[in-house]
Amino acid sequence: MTTLEFRDVVKRYNVRGRADKLTAVNHVSFTLESGKTTALVGQSGSGKSTIAKLITQLEHPDEGAILLDGEPVRRRGAGLRDYRHNVQMVFQDPFASLNPYHSIGHHLARPLQLHGRASTRADVEQKIHELLERVRLTPAREVAAKHPHELSGGQRQRVAIARALAPEPTVLIADEPVSMLDVSIRLGVLNLLADLQRQENLGLLYITHDLATARHFSDEILVMYKGEIVERGPADDVILNPQHEYTKRLAAAAPNPELRLAQLPTNRSAAMAAGKSDRNV
Repeated sequence: MTTLEFRDVVKRYNVRGRADKLTAVNHVSFTLESGKTTALVGQSGSGKSTIAKLITQLEHPDEGAILLDGEPVRRRGAGLRDYRHNVQMVFQDPFASLNPYHSIGHHLARPLQLHGRASTRADVEQKIHELLERVRLTPAREVAAKHPHELSGGQRQRVAIARALAPEPTVLIADEPVSMLDVSIRLGVLNLLADLQRQENLGLLYITHDLATARHFSDEILVMYKGEIVERGPADDVILNPQHEYTKRLAAAAPNPELRLAQLPTNRSAAMAAGKSDRNV
């Protein structure tokens, strides 16, 4: 079992016009385990994306440590390369994360070659097709020959997921993976991530501001506010019985379809009357 541990991590930034540094992440600790999905929830500016950058080594902590299976992450050389075999990220924007000048096949071939997952041209091509089929983009040969502008936003995000899977990671970071997609296709992408997490026994960190999807797709929820984890626990407990005032406000603001259904008229006549009443307002 793979374990990724954040241990008392602090990250500060210099901000123009401020004498002191801005603390984006303030003594945060948590653990990601393979086979489990953890949701990191909070408003914009709470520090969620900084956590993702720290995990993927795009940023480095000022204090504390990040450990993979009990070993501190090395910042360079073979140690960092091994770490990146195991930890991959799906970025928020599927329109910016793919280079428009290269084919889909090229986007998937590069991580396969860089991480030593394929060597010969035939092996690379076979693994590209397998990756595309795993994210349900078929016929794989046709998709591989296309360029990003020929795909929809949801298809592009599936390509980004396939690219993240290419090095065969044990931990996957999904930073707001559906926030820039049409509402009608978000559920399909989230279900794909959930299926892959189970099939691949991945440790999945799902970063979002959406409590409803966090509850549905996660085993555990971490609530982040002003750079700190203010509440954590099993998904249902955090959503249905929040303890921190900030979590209570998030839960109160989240849509509640179950309550909405309970309030709907119970027969057609009542529904028609309600419809007429609404039109007269």
